[in-house]
Amino acid sequence: MKAIINGLRYDTDKAICIGEASHGYAGDFSRWEAGLYRTPRSGRYFLAGSGGPMTRWARSVDSGNTRTGGDGIFPMDADEAREWAERYLTTEEVESGFPVIDA
Repeated sequence: MKAIINGLRYDTDKAICIGEASHGYAGDFSRWEAGLYRTPRSGRYFLAGSGGPMTRWARSVDSGNTRTGGDGIFPMDADEAREWAERYLTTEEVESGFPVIDA
């Protein structure tokens, strides 16, 4: 999946996948699946995925009164990316994608 957002290119084929997660079941309007990525050169984080009409990937149809599922890329700052990773990924995936400080 590729996108140019605010003049910056995001490409899942060239980025480093930190981890993937999903939520919900087939036919569920809130079902989604996504991967958290980091760009190799600049280290920017982004979420790439797809989901149903009750997710961040939803698209408006019919003059905006109806929503359907879709897919896309969402840039994230480092704090947002870490928070998403800690919520949805394994400990090993979080450690491989972010600097971790022992308590």
